[in-house]
Amino acid sequence: MFDISPEEWTAILLSIRVAVIATLISTPLGIAVAWLLARRDFWGKAFVDAFIYLPLVLPPVVTGYLLLVMLGKRGVLGSFLAEHFGIVFAFRWTGAALACGVMSFPLLVRPIRLSIEAVDRRLEQAASTLGASPLKVFATVTLPLALPGVLAGMVLGFAKAIGEFGATITFVSNIPGETQTISSAIYSLLQTPDGDAAASRLVFISIGIAVVALILSEWFARRATKRLHGN
Repeated sequence: MFDISPEEWTAILLSIRVAVIATLISTPLGIAVAWLLARRDFWGKAFVDAFIYLPLVLPPVVTGYLLLVMLGKRGVLGSFLAEHFGIVFAFRWTGAALACGVMSFPLLVRPIRLSIEAVDRRLEQAASTLGASPLKVFATVTLPLALPGVLAGMVLGFAKAIGEFGATITFVSNIPGETQTISSAIYSLLQTPDGDAAASRLVFISIGIAVVALILSEWFARRATKRLHGN
């Protein structure tokens, strides 16, 4: 039952690598978007807000298809990137990271936005009065106070990326050793006569990773709440 094969280890390690890369690349953009939504009012804000959370309500296959249309080798952006820069996402593990990043982005942004909104603006104004630039105010006041929310968002984004299936398999297919993550490996094993035991192992591993991620996210959220109330 617990004899993990090399192929299963490959899928597990690839899933972790894809999730880590997706989270690390998405986080700076997520912080910027969260700050924009939390601190600025502008025309079309509701549309931007809806667009960011769209992957949560769209079928994942739709998101994967849109990525394939735009970033496939014959896509609008994909053909340009491949021809001029040699960058190819479709049917590569980097494409899996991109798909996971898109799907997990809303879950990453939400806690960060709430955490930034909870930061007392009077502290930011005091720093500005003392001569700090807007960037320095953000780096030395806003971001440190919002750090628990940032970490919680990263953990949630990582957990979502680990379990992503629909968008990934649509965009990069299910290639063993290249794009086959835990979810797609489970799907393949369920199609084989003797794959139940291996699929069960990967299911338990997926549950374990998800539970740990959710516990960490809850811990960071409680830290953010205590900080908000000054405890």
